[in-house]
Amino acid sequence: MTAAKNTSNSAMKPESHGRRILAYVVLIFLTVLCLIWFYILFINATRSNGDLSRGFRAYPSNHLGENLYNLFHGTLPVGRGMLNSLFVALATAALTTYFSTMTAYAIHAYRFKGRHAIFTFILAVMMIPTQVTALGFQQLVRNMGLENSFIPLIIPSIAAPIVFFYMKQYMDSNLPKELLESARIDGAGEFRIFNKIVIPIMKPAIAVQAIFAFVSSWNNYFLPSLILHKDSMKTLPILIAQLRAADWLKFDMGQVYAMIAFSILPVIVVYLILSKQIVGGVTAGSVKG
Repeated sequence: MTAAKNTSNSAMKPESHGRRILAYVVLIFLTVLCLIWFYILFINATRSNGDLSRGFRAYPSNHLGENLYNLFHGTLPVGRGMLNSLFVALATAALTTYFSTMTAYAIHAYRFKGRHAIFTFILAVMMIPTQVTALGFQQLVRNMGLENSFIPLIIPSIAAPIVFFYMKQYMDSNLPKELLESARIDGAGEFRIFNKIVIPIMKPAIAVQAIFAFVSSWNNYFLPSLILHKDSMKTLPILIAQLRAADWLKFDMGQVYAMIAFSILPVIVVYLILSKQIVGGVTAGSVKG
């Protein structure tokens, strides 16, 4: 019996080893495939407009400083656009994660009439594209006198059905109701339970959704282009579009690549900082214990 088991294990080991090698090969290939576009972007950011017109080269040039100098000393307020994007993205990420977590907690922790109908309604809102409501939203913003303001870009982010759904699924897997009942028995109020108990338990999920909300707001072009018209209020995606739309006398592809590379650096930094939380949060939220 023992000899048969050893023979079976030895026969399975090469097969398991081969699968592991294949998995690593596929993962390495996908990683290279994802990173090569960033490499091309940063390489092109170091080249001049004349170099780019002659075709692609796989090695960097020495025009990065010149491109950045021309970019920051041009007609577009790039530095102000970076600050505007940071403010909107950070505020959006904070409000989205906090209030979506609070809404998910209300659905998860309480039993009340209409609970399932509210949950279904929130999920149904996910099916409505932003473009469908854009015209009415723009008219509302104009009537309220909120054009050239960040308020219409930040406040509506409180209602985020996708973030709510993720938080609800995460709570179903990782937030036992017995813990909440114990806190109530000890005399803790609901806001104290939420801020002192629920928020720490939800940190991985909050980190995941915060980075997703940050990136989504950072890359948002559609709504800001409808609301923000002053150059001092515009975000980076709008400025990038204006730079690309310049006439042929002022068009400089080297500056365009430099600005795109400059604009994605904060996103890369945030991803590197929160990468462990992203992986752990997605894994825990997708598997119900």
